[in-house]
Amino acid sequence: MVKEPFNVQTPHALLLGDNRVQGKETILIGITTRRHGVSQYPFQSLNMGFHIHDHPNSVLENRRRLSEQLNIPLNQWVQTEQVHGTEIFRVTKEHAGQGARDLQSVIKNGDGLYTTDKDLLLVACFADCVPLYFYSKKGHAIGLLHAGWRGTVRLASQKMVHLWEEELNLKPDDIHVVIGPSIGPCCYVVDEKVVSEIHKIKGIHIEQVATPLDEHHVSLDLKKLNCLLLQQVGVPDRNIIQSSYCTSCSNDLFFSHRKEKGKTGRILGFIGINEEKDENEKR
Repeated sequence: MVKEPFNVQTPHALLLGDNRVQGKETILIGITTRRHGVSQYPFQSLNMGFHIHDHPNSVLENRRRLSEQLNIPLNQWVQTEQVHGTEIFRVTKEHAGQGARDLQSVIKNGDGLYTTDKDLLLVACFADCVPLYFYSKKGHAIGLLHAGWRGTVRLASQKMVHLWEEELNLKPDDIHVVIGPSIGPCCYVVDEKVVSEIHKIKGIHIEQVATPLDEHHVSLDLKKLNCLLLQQVGVPDRNIIQSSYCTSCSNDLFFSHRKEKGKTGRILGFIGINEEKDENEKR
């Protein structure tokens, strides 16, 4: 049995264990839970999304709590708008703070971010969609992608790999991907509209990722579909780690748009590069 990768529990988040890159550097990868926040019903209680009509001050306080726990100030966070598309932006320290404290300052019309800067925390909101965390041990690169079914069938995950090849001169073999907690095939029933889009993807057979339920519906494994798409563009299977958490089944731990019929909060996926400092540097 494969060990669950998000196996380090903190008051506000689950963190990926065993994430050292090289030397003093580690990749910080995690996702928040719905616990120990201040938001009220139906967003109780650690809602991280500004866009769902929760009180902005509650969201800001929830984010402040995570910031304090991670020891990464909000002015180092960066977030995109998340429109279920495929736009991916490279960000630098100049973008620090965008989307951290309000909805208005997010990077518009994007669903993915990547950077080679150490002092940034890339963040994105989720409530069943698939968080895809990218990192490389060679290029000091990290990336975060919000992949719902629309972004998945439009090959957003493959686009991130191609961008890293073109812009960062990294080979697919150099790229590692963590597929985070998201809705599983046990709970994700989709109709013919989604199935027809999957049929359009070259090299993917619907039987690989879906199980028929009736004439018009299948249960879809969105994590596996993203895994297969990454393998198509050369990311080795050994470089892909997948969480076993289903956000719908684990609704006590995570928010689930499907389980709660849209009336719920958002968890926050995050990734950054940490560099341990020795005692002289801390003084």
